[in-house]
Amino acid sequence: METIKLGLIGYGEVGGIFCAGLKPQVASVHAWDIKLQSDAGGPLRERAVRDGVELCDSAAGLCAHADLIISAVTASHTVDVARDASRHIRAGTIFLDLNSASPGAKREAAGLIEAAGAIYVEAGVMTSVPPYGIRVPMLLGGPRAEALAQTLSGLGMDAHAVSEQLGVASAIKMCRSVMIKGLEALVIESYTTARAYGVEDYVLPTLQETFPSIDWPKQGAYFYSRVVQHGRRRAEEMREVANTVREAGFEPLMASATAEKQDWVAGLAAQGLFDGIDKQGGWQAYADRLIKD
Repeated sequence: METIKLGLIGYGEVGGIFCAGLKPQVASVHAWDIKLQSDAGGPLRERAVRDGVELCDSAAGLCAHADLIISAVTASHTVDVARDASRHIRAGTIFLDLNSASPGAKREAAGLIEAAGAIYVEAGVMTSVPPYGIRVPMLLGGPRAEALAQTLSGLGMDAHAVSEQLGVASAIKMCRSVMIKGLEALVIESYTTARAYGVEDYVLPTLQETFPSIDWPKQGAYFYSRVVQHGRRRAEEMREVANTVREAGFEPLMASATAEKQDWVAGLAAQGLFDGIDKQGGWQAYADRLIKD
């Protein structure tokens, strides 16, 4: 596996984790991120020095170095990144698309990459990456999914092919997100409203009685913290989820509402509403900030 030359498009949290985790298993690691063109690229450059990752000044530069490219950008940029890469990618290069995009978006991205003579494989990342690192459960789809799954498993990743048909892996991921991201939004709305009325000590025990396997206070604190930290990215994903529902022929009422709730919390976080919050205060600490806003 040491012969693989890895390239990461999107050197954010997820891209950084994959770069650092895979570096010992591959011949080289290069990364490109649009933030490198601005002042926001400072922390990325520092991380690259620490992790021994070579940064490129463009997608073209990255494509020149890599024979396995992983796209790990925000959902709304899925097709744009594939289009940019398709102008420079070398024939035979594998393009692994990790982004949380709809099946339709993945098929559009695949068309661009394959028209350039490269190999497109979609991935559905099935849970949050940081706790798992490169071992995060991942479902692959496309004609070359099985072969790539074996390669990635050899690198220490948890990748499984689910279909030769593009869109299946993404559909699994998107349908799951309707539930998981929707539950985050429901918890924030329910808990904050309950606290505003002073009835949380009545509401949460009823949830515990109905779903005894869930620690509702602990789970609530986790949901609040994740949305505060990653709400913007989650909102983008939920808009892609809404597209997935539309592609199936339904109106995405729940997915669209979840995107709005995630975006609302993210906007408040960007304004500093949750700065310095005492996480030992549990979900109540986040709810209190919302109530006072």
